[in-house]
Amino acid sequence: MSYLALARKWRPRRFEDVVGQPHVVKALSHALDGDKLHPAILLTGTRGVGKTTLARIIAKGLNCETGVTASPCGKCSSCLQVDEGRYTDLLEIDAASHTGVDNVRELIDNAQYTPSRGRYKVYLIDEVHMLSKQAFNALLKTLEEPPPHVKFILATTDPQRLPITVLSRCLQFNLRRLPAALIRELLSSVLASEGLKAEPAAMAELARAADGSMRDGLSLTDQAIAFAGGKELKREQVEDMLGTQGRHILFEVLRAIAGGQGDALLGCVDKLDAQAPDYAALLNDLATILQRAAVLQILPQAADEDDDPACAELARVIAAEDLQVYYQIAVNGRRDLPYVPDPRLGFEMSLLRMLAFRPGDPGGARMASPVPAAARATSAPGAKTSAAPATAAASVSAAAAALPVPVPADAPWAQRIESLGIEGFAKQLARHCEWRTQDGEAVTLALDPRMKHLLQDDRRAALEQALAKAAGKPLKLKIEIAGAAGATPAQQDEVQASDRQRAALAAIDEDPTVRALKEKFGATVRSGSVQPAGTNGARK
Repeated sequence: MSYLALARKWRPRRFEDVVGQPHVVKALSHALDGDKLHPAILLTGTRGVGKTTLARIIAKGLNCETGVTASPCGKCSSCLQVDEGRYTDLLEIDAASHTGVDNVRELIDNAQYTPSRGRYKVYLIDEVHMLSKQAFNALLKTLEEPPPHVKFILATTDPQRLPITVLSRCLQFNLRRLPAALIRELLSSVLASEGLKAEPAAMAELARAADGSMRDGLSLTDQAIAFAGGKELKREQVEDMLGTQGRHILFEVLRAIAGGQGDALLGCVDKLDAQAPDYAALLNDLATILQRAAVLQILPQAADEDDDPACAELARVIAAEDLQVYYQIAVNGRRDLPYVPDPRLGFEMSLLRMLAFRPGDPGGARMASPVPAAARATSAPGAKTSAAPATAAASVSAAAAALPVPVPADAPWAQRIESLGIEGFAKQLARHCEWRTQDGEAVTLALDPRMKHLLQDDRRAALEQALAKAAGKPLKLKIEIAGAAGATPAQQDEVQASDRQRAALAAIDEDPTVRALKEKFGATVRSGSVQPAGTNGARK
């Protein structure tokens, strides 16, 4: 006996076996139990969600030898023949290969004859949107007033292409895409019934790849079983089969971006490139990860068992506004990908944008702005001025270099932070806090409300331990979310950076060379090209 594909073997035979479509099953069950089924039904939905399956169950319910019912026996000759695909009064027509008006006229002529065996002759027209305009027009009258022994079931993945005249004659049911959690659960049940084992992570990958289609999920599971040689399904094998090995590297990519680690980021891109990935799919996956991290950050109660633990980690370490910017960059990068010279370049540029830009940075830049080659040439000894823009760039650099580097205004607490020897997010937490009080062993800090996402138990504990070590005695640290504006070291740095930037711009505007270039050549100072001395544009 030939092998029967899982999608056929596990096709639901009763309404009770249909999952994910309770709104459709309930309405059809009530109609069948009362023998009041509409003569023309339209089933819409993406591929593999149960349109043909529901049509066959309806045909069994209409022609079961026990009577018209929503619970056909499944044992009589009519039910068995429908399940085997050889029931003469169930005519399945592929509209993609029968698009013409002549095909529809033949159908209409045959509809006049009574059923050969059952009570009703059921016409299932699949992908009905493929019919021609003339074919639709020929079908209208029969759809509206069919013979009493005829039922039409139309199925389509694209209902927008159906004429409104057809839609108005049908009872329409919209089938939903199946959630990944439900597909995973059903696939696990199928494998258990087949006597096969699979890692939960492997099933999650298959369910995600099914993209809302149960049939696709079963077909991919068939493929995975063959790929694994009939043995236990492993996550690595499924990822290798699906070509999704790079998805976990994307978490490394986002961690490198969050930490401002450019070298690590390029290393991740090289690892991805070695797998010859689909860069459009990677950007889609990146956007999906960022969206889920944003949900977990704002609505922690929305977490479920399908969430990758790495998503929750990203939600803790990346600021909310940064997640929003990263998501927008990923979406725009996916949109622009067809226009780039090479897909890798477009993907890499999207990642570099995430690394370079962050909300709240002066001028929007996080990375150092290199001095143009022309500016370096004009600043060299003996160099000749070849163009006004180059001279202006050299003057800008010279004037900015003359500015002093001020000492932070909030030096007592800021200096203490530097002496604690803490790094990473614990230091960031401290820098966004204001020193409030110390009463014996109790220390109180106030955290800037905008940075409340930094407050995590492990970071507070690390800061508490560092303070206790510096004090030489045990301390109990309490952090309140009630920082005063401008009172934290980080806020003071922002204010001072803004003041220095304004001073640098003023110095440039007052520079005689720059003023002369503006008056004589109409030159302008390029936005973002002026930086005070002692800074490289990097965010602390």
